[in-house]
Amino acid sequence: MKFFTLLVAGNLFLMASSLEKEIGSMLMVGFLGTSAKPSSQICKDIKRFNLGGVILFDYNPINHKKAKNISSTTQLKKLTKELQACANDHKLLIAIDEEGGLVQRLKSKYGFYGRYPKAITVAKKGSSYALATYQKMAKELRSYGINFNLAPVVDLAINPKNIVINRYGRAFGKDPKKVSKYAYIFIKQMHKFGVLTSLKHFPGHGSSLKDTHKGFVDVSKLWQKVELEPYKKLKNIADSVMVAHIFNSKIDPSYPASLSKKTIQGVLRKEIGFRGVVITDDLQMGAISKRYSLKKSLALAINAGNDLLLFGNQLDPKKIYSPAKLVNSIKSLVNSKVISINRIKEASKRVKRLKSRLR
Repeated sequence: MKFFTLLVAGNLFLMASSLEKEIGSMLMVGFLGTSAKPSSQICKDIKRFNLGGVILFDYNPINHKKAKNISSTTQLKKLTKELQACANDHKLLIAIDEEGGLVQRLKSKYGFYGRYPKAITVAKKGSSYALATYQKMAKELRSYGINFNLAPVVDLAINPKNIVINRYGRAFGKDPKKVSKYAYIFIKQMHKFGVLTSLKHFPGHGSSLKDTHKGFVDVSKLWQKVELEPYKKLKNIADSVMVAHIFNSKIDPSYPASLSKKTIQGVLRKEIGFRGVVITDDLQMGAISKRYSLKKSLALAINAGNDLLLFGNQLDPKKIYSPAKLVNSIKSLVNSKVISINRIKEASKRVKRLKSRLR
């Protein structure tokens, strides 16, 4: 009887461990540190929970005088090698926001090129210029061990008062054909050097007036269906799609896009036919964190159909979520049947398929 009890307990442990790893594969987290030695917490977390990925930043929100993850070319190359060594499959998604213009983490002051133009400038200079620019960018990212670029932006510059996309020239333009054309060039060059990409910000942030980093943003009266066109045109080449936190009652009168089953399962999956990985924008942004508890946002995000949950641990030094905290929170939601085990397995399978494309 004692042996049977121990056997059952052992099997339960293995099941829990397996569930933790499947949940962990759905997480992309930010961490503090310019190295990832075996003894570091991030390395232990990657190994224990089979984390799907990490996201790197140069700016340190806790100590502005020190780098968060990026301080030099030599340091970054060493860091990404250490991170991959922590992963059991050596296929950790190491992500960064490298669009060009204002949004580029590999800055010249650290020794990187750091002078990639913003999207609107690239589009004005033509296809050949775009190809050369993004080939250079992709080659640089790959040379430093970055394998996942959270770009290109395929928002349409349709609202001249937009403060998130238009103000900084992050969109290739307002014509969906033009935007799709340059996004395609961007993606092809990234793929040429083995860098995965993410179309953003679904279902369209170009018509907004406010910033989801700070709080609730309603685009219901301004959003236009034409903003879906780039996703339709690029669905077969896109590795992943990042979903915005914008609220759009034309699609879902109850939840913002990133937490909306109607948006992800209804529009992105069924209407558009996208089959790849769906990733949230940072779930610590004000649009989510000011309105939903951690457990509520996790439950809604997963049930809505997101496969990768992004926690940058970048926006609020007082709210740093460890992988253990996130995994345990999701595990409790599974155990209480708020989230089905099949949804976890489906998401984990998609992430695994995405990672299999890394070389």
